[in-house]
Amino acid sequence: MTFLRLLFCLIVLTVPALAQDAPDRNSTGGATTLEDILARQRGEDVDTTYRSDNTGQGNAEGLLGQLGTRGVASDSDVYRALRYGSADVTVSSNGPAASVLIQDGGMWWLNFRTGPLRDYGTYILAGMLGILLLFFLVRGKIRIDGEKTGRTVTRFSGFERFGHWLFAGSFLILGLTGLLTLYGRDFLIPIFGKEGFAAIAQGCKWLHNNLAWAFMLGLIMVTVNWIAHNIPNRTDLKWLAAGGGLFTKGSHPPAKKFNAGQKIIFWACILLGVSISLSGLSLLFPFEMPLFAKTFSIANATSIPQMLGLNLPVQMSPQEEMQYAQVWHVMVAYVFIAIIIAHIYLGSVGMEGAFDAMGTGEVEEQWAREHHSLWLEEVQEKEASKAAASPAE
Repeated sequence: MTFLRLLFCLIVLTVPALAQDAPDRNSTGGATTLEDILARQRGEDVDTTYRSDNTGQGNAEGLLGQLGTRGVASDSDVYRALRYGSADVTVSSNGPAASVLIQDGGMWWLNFRTGPLRDYGTYILAGMLGILLLFFLVRGKIRIDGEKTGRTVTRFSGFERFGHWLFAGSFLILGLTGLLTLYGRDFLIPIFGKEGFAAIAQGCKWLHNNLAWAFMLGLIMVTVNWIAHNIPNRTDLKWLAAGGGLFTKGSHPPAKKFNAGQKIIFWACILLGVSISLSGLSLLFPFEMPLFAKTFSIANATSIPQMLGLNLPVQMSPQEEMQYAQVWHVMVAYVFIAIIIAHIYLGSVGMEGAFDAMGTGEVEEQWAREHHSLWLEEVQEKEASKAAASPAE
């Protein structure tokens, strides 16, 4: 009996609470209430069937004889039908997205893009800069410990350096134009005004769209040139165990042409580069390359999203496809930029002699001995075998 009484009390207390989930719209004649608006602003799911199902289609009998250019629908009815995608729209353009005049679902994208996406992305970039600054203050510039020999070793050919700079240079411009597009309204309009920012934004868009092809070509060249040298091996474990010698002066763990740290950056560039290229192509060709509806369909088939409480949509308008692609594009870009910032630091001011490898292609022999000793031995053995095979003059 005690259990039944507790169950009854629980039901009595729960039913009124459940009843409060649906706002009382009697006072507004069935229209949106203040609670509807506040819940929507908080990002909560709001039952909009009271509007989406009320687009004038059921009022025909009461409005016979009063038909105008809108038929039996009022201005509000027409707007709701457009907003919820139930309107019979006829447009002069036959594009795939032309009939979507109002995309109500786009508000989540706008709020996420200008809110959490930018906020956490800024934390990632600022955090990387802070880590590098702290590392420089503690470790300083990594110098060549041994005595320089005055002899150089060819580290990268001209073709390798061209592929690297095509990939790196285009990425730097893409990253800059992307960040200007993302943050420009807040920081550039106060300086250049709206018309000035409009010109800058248009230029950034043109550069971003067209330099994407150079980036993808550079990505292919870098992959072809160096993938064979970036296969992980046991030497990499020793390098990682010693921290690459980055934190201890005089420590130089052996490495081949690329050490474990460089291999991590290489594979990160390849994976992120492919991902950001695919999302970029989807943005350039949204009607020909919709990616996310298909991706979400495959993901839902694994039941993993459902286990995580996610409901991934499998039917999307072209606008929704572009919004998901843009969000993913920016998320990958933030991580990519942070990794490249670290790479630029170690390849320039962070390590003595490192920039020469991509600058002239030649490195000091002692630098090669300290940072890539196994690779230097291979190069010297090849040179010795060539010299032995050449007839004496």
